[in-house]
Amino acid sequence: QVQLVESGGGLVQAGGSLRLSCVASGRTFSNYGMGWFRQAPGKEREYVAIINWSGKNTYYTDSVKGRFTISRDNTKNTMYLHMNSLKPEDAAVYYCAAATYLASPGANPSNYNYWGRGTQVTVSS
Repeated sequence: QVQLVESGGGLVQAGGSLRLSCVASGRTFSNYGMGWFRQAPGKEREYVAIINWSGKNTYYTDSVKGRFTISRDNTKNTMYLHMNSLKPEDAAVYYCAAATYLASPGANPSNYNYWGRGTQVTVSS
């Protein structure tokens, strides 16, 4: 079992920054790939960024490239999402997810078998 707890969401003005954190407990954190997903009202859950087990390989959806950075600290069992230059369209509930059977899980949400409860990000224009 893996438990994931996100934090760091909130209200920010357009152009501002936030840092999301996801703390994992349970299985050995460094063994599996992880990702950040988001879901806005009325929309499907979409992938934002993913990171492999070591943190050396990262991938981003096109809309956040150059603005968001995903990272992980395996010594702290924590994954981060640094979000800069936030736009109103970035507003959503952000979820962290773990794929405990895949070192590099990819962008498909169905590859992830553990999810956090989410943290709300609101961006005012």
